[in-house]
Amino acid sequence: MYSSEESGLLRVLRFLQSHDTEYLSGQDLSDVMRMSRVAVWKHIKKIQELGYAVESSQKLGYRLAGGTDRLYPWEVTAGLQTRFVGQRAYYVDIAESTQDEARKLAAPDSDGAVIIAAEQTGGRGRSGKRWISARGGVWLSVVLHPEFDVSVMTLFPAAASLALSVAMERTLGIHPELRWPNDVTVNGKKVAGILVDASLESNRIESMIVGTGINYNVDAGMIEKELGETPGFYGAASLDSDTRPVVLVQAFLSELERVYDKLHNDNTDHITSEWSKRSPAIGGRVRVNTRGGVVSGVASRIDRDGALVVDGTRVTAGDLI
Repeated sequence: MYSSEESGLLRVLRFLQSHDTEYLSGQDLSDVMRMSRVAVWKHIKKIQELGYAVESSQKLGYRLAGGTDRLYPWEVTAGLQTRFVGQRAYYVDIAESTQDEARKLAAPDSDGAVIIAAEQTGGRGRSGKRWISARGGVWLSVVLHPEFDVSVMTLFPAAASLALSVAMERTLGIHPELRWPNDVTVNGKKVAGILVDASLESNRIESMIVGTGINYNVDAGMIEKELGETPGFYGAASLDSDTRPVVLVQAFLSELERVYDKLHNDNTDHITSEWSKRSPAIGGRVRVNTRGGVVSGVASRIDRDGALVVDGTRVTAGDLI
């Protein structure tokens, strides 16, 4: 696991990044970094293994010739404009689930920490539904320790999906739609989803882990082939973009902090209003599959607890069909 905390490797990388127009000799790096030339060489080799393009010349030294699209923690935190969300970051190459990894980090001092995986082998959505998390997509979880009321917690999946849709608008120039309760769609197909796991103690939220999966430059056709027979599956889409994924991730973390603050200030009306503007279901006829059967009618709004109101009936859990 890599973290955003200071290390010898990160110091060398940052120095190369700040001098990417020139070659730096091993001796120069050794002097500036106050480490042996052997240590410098080992860090350079590791930086190359991490996917950065480092040119090497016996006469001239080293030069950083290219970055990476991998979501390493130092890439995520560099220039991140938040107070606390994402300011501590962690990265693993392969995880069964970032939710499980984040749960291990959910100590009181971990507020806002984000963990990212290049690939998940056991990614899941709501109700344990399978989520294909192939290499190349964006798979992350954020640890939060909220102080707002438990009754507001159930609105957070909608709030987080709103934050993600706004981030996509800002960075990619697209206009995704929101599907109740926690999906982001493009052309009617799922491009991203939110999963919120909470730990409660004495009717108080001890921790909340916000999982986010984004199909970013992945094979949507493969996902549809794999999940086509899954109940409730309505298609998959991918964000195919030349924009570096870290730009979207940073925008999402910023927007997530914004909606988090709204909920802390009990401004649920803003969340429900902005969410409704982006949901084609609001104002239209819907059918929702619930444990008690199918609820049909006109969806008028979502309540402050995230419930979908259909012909006056509050639906707190279910799937649009």
